[in-house]
Amino acid sequence: MNLATSHPGAPVSRIPNEDKSASSTLIPIRMIRVKHVIVALLLSVFFFFVFCFIALHAYIAWVLSNPTVAPLYSNPYQAKGLAYEDISFPAKDGSRMMEGWYIPSKGATKTIIFSHGYGANREESWVPMYDLAHYAHSLRFNVVMFDYGFASKTDRDIATGGKKESQQLLGAIEFAKEQGADQIVVWGFSMGAGTALQAGLVTKDVDAMILDSTFLLEPDTLYHNIKQNINLPRQPSLEIMEMLFPVLNGTGLNQIPYSKVKSEDYPFPVLFMHGTKDDKAPYPIAEELAANQSNPYSDSWIVENSHHELLFREHPREYLRRVSAFLGNVQLAQISGSHSNPTASK
Repeated sequence: MNLATSHPGAPVSRIPNEDKSASSTLIPIRMIRVKHVIVALLLSVFFFFVFCFIALHAYIAWVLSNPTVAPLYSNPYQAKGLAYEDISFPAKDGSRMMEGWYIPSKGATKTIIFSHGYGANREESWVPMYDLAHYAHSLRFNVVMFDYGFASKTDRDIATGGKKESQQLLGAIEFAKEQGADQIVVWGFSMGAGTALQAGLVTKDVDAMILDSTFLLEPDTLYHNIKQNINLPRQPSLEIMEMLFPVLNGTGLNQIPYSKVKSEDYPFPVLFMHGTKDDKAPYPIAEELAANQSNPYSDSWIVENSHHELLFREHPREYLRRVSAFLGNVQLAQISGSHSNPTASK
């Protein structure tokens, strides 16, 4: 008899004990793997949303830098019977050639330069610009109408909030001087008004400015306009936009002298006109800019319930009355030599 195989009791086996040990080891490994998968998924979702958030801001910055501008549909002669010349002149820094129209007034030595707004060209039909050009011409002013680089029909450039555009406006001022102007008035609209103020920091060849619905690109107005279209948080949206602008259009917000403009007391008369229902450039900025001016001929007109760049359409008679009175004062200022612009004493 084989005692090893006949003694009572359960048979001895090591296999079940080994299975229990292996399964107890596999359970925590599986749990760790599941945790890793969950963490990886959560991180993937997080970084996907971060990417989408930044991509959205990049798209906004790109759109702001590349506005859609309608082509020219008319000209001064077709619109108002005004004889004109096609002109071209270099930007002050020589970076590009500008294109526009010159509407001469026989024997006149005064010139008004129109500085159009963002997303528009020299026609800016909703203002309407042809009507104001005709009015300026009736006051015996030569008129310059030109396209900023972002509105060029032959060599389109990016919009930079006034950095490049101010050099382009300075080129228009040089052109007016070359045509014999001894009094130059810049009439600006929206960002064209903000551009005029930037140019006014560095030129002594401007005798006055008329600024309609002044838009100055700064963090507050940038966020205000973004929020009109999409409700993004102020932080970190502004920081992201400030980071993206130099990449997409070569211009950082810190390159736009908005702080200097907002504290400047300009040596020439300035007429600020702004509506309280302006949804693109809040009117307190015009009040702040006007409050800094000490020139006795500077003035402001804050219009209740009027809208961005629609002041002339909404209040045509009062608009022209204000402009006419201001231009009359500008001439008095030049005759009396009461402001410090050297061109007034030539």
